[in-house]
Amino acid sequence: MKNKFRQIIYAVFLSLTAGTLLAQEISADLKYAEAELILRKANGFKGIWYMNQPSNDEYVYKYSGGLAVYPANHRPFAVYSKKVNKTFFCFGGTDETNSTLLHNVSYFDHDSGKLANPVILLDKKTTDAHDNPVISIDDQGYIWIFSTSHGITRPSYIHKSKEPFNIQDFESIQATEIVDGKEVPFKNFSYFQVYPMKGKGFIALFTKYNKAGHRVIGFNTTKDGVHWNEWKVLAHIQDGHYQVSAESNGKVGVAFDYHPKGKGLNYRTNLHYLETSDFGKTWQNIKGEQANLPLSDADNLALVHDYAGEKQNCYLLDITFDQQQKPAILVIASKGFQAGPGNDPRQWTLFRWKQKRWDHHVVTTSDSNYDMGSVYVESEKNIKVIGPTVDGPQTYNPGGEVAMWGSKDGGNTWSLERQMTKDSPMNHSYVRKPVNARSDFYGIWADGHGRKPSESYLYFTDAKGVVYRLPRHSTNAMITPEIYN
Repeated sequence: MKNKFRQIIYAVFLSLTAGTLLAQEISADLKYAEAELILRKANGFKGIWYMNQPSNDEYVYKYSGGLAVYPANHRPFAVYSKKVNKTFFCFGGTDETNSTLLHNVSYFDHDSGKLANPVILLDKKTTDAHDNPVISIDDQGYIWIFSTSHGITRPSYIHKSKEPFNIQDFESIQATEIVDGKEVPFKNFSYFQVYPMKGKGFIALFTKYNKAGHRVIGFNTTKDGVHWNEWKVLAHIQDGHYQVSAESNGKVGVAFDYHPKGKGLNYRTNLHYLETSDFGKTWQNIKGEQANLPLSDADNLALVHDYAGEKQNCYLLDITFDQQQKPAILVIASKGFQAGPGNDPRQWTLFRWKQKRWDHHVVTTSDSNYDMGSVYVESEKNIKVIGPTVDGPQTYNPGGEVAMWGSKDGGNTWSLERQMTKDSPMNHSYVRKPVNARSDFYGIWADGHGRKPSESYLYFTDAKGVVYRLPRHSTNAMITPEIYN
């Protein structure tokens, strides 16, 4: 009771010092609340604004901003379907006052160039963008939305469209998983990353929190999305991990870091990689050496780069596969987690497997560990990185102005091809690549103020770097985007 009283006092303090939106976030999580199924038109694209950990300095928060397609460890947010020539996507939306997290679903129609007015699927009853949804499409074209949770204080949810390729109506899935040999409700998962496998079902990588609060990474599989098997741990090294993953032609690759014991969860380091081509039955490193799971030692066969030995943090941004089914992994390396120039340079670094070794080169630098972009391997030689690497109006806060970087020699050297946004009032952040991205809908992100609550717009780009903004208000069934800048 004393702890709850302290939380309430803290919420009041926040409302007096940093705005009511912050107080709402704290207050919303003081009690357990079941999410509410909404299923109505959103009348525009309104992104969630979110902050984490007030820092009591000029940067105000550890990170913050328009985080509708946050974090990097949620994937995917968008999936292209050739059968209907549409890119379906989801995002963390909100209402006019940013009072709650609304899970929105929409699509881009490649034939018309318009976007469906989003459907609000779920009111998650929090303002924590860690609870943002992810999307998948099964063999029959049904759309699945997996609503994640940040830790164990709130439940997770699964919904499935009632008709193939139709976002208007969804049913709740009462999923189960196997725990200690028994079938139990599957209603808590964090940092969900899900991939359909033709004829097999889904494989999902996600995190569970243990009693010590460690983020333990693992995976699970299911034939039908309803009955899940037993969750299996990939790694639990010291105080836990983050992971990012990708799938291509039946192969799933996962890159992960770890939290050194006793240094706190803001410290993350090292880069590791594992892959599976048999639906999770076996996992190997890049050389094909089989891993004995779970990995529990930082010195293991999955090691890609020893950032710990260099006393550097490693922030996972993106992973994809090249035409030879080899991974390309994008990270930010820096000296520490705190915002500000003291931890410069923050180096965007791309790792690729070349000539039987891990090769890495710096793409560019930016001003925040929580900047995030995507990597596009267009051919063996031509690679692009799109992300907020140019300083924005709130320097040293997450995001900035979005830029396109290109390499014509397989990632060895890089040049700025186009600055895609300029003179923006707020930082752009978290550029996400759709699965099977088409050239006219190549990446999606949101903006938001880095140092105070704000409205948040959503954007997308084509492969040439032309940026479009999605209107926050519209009653049209199909919405025409606006060219930005």
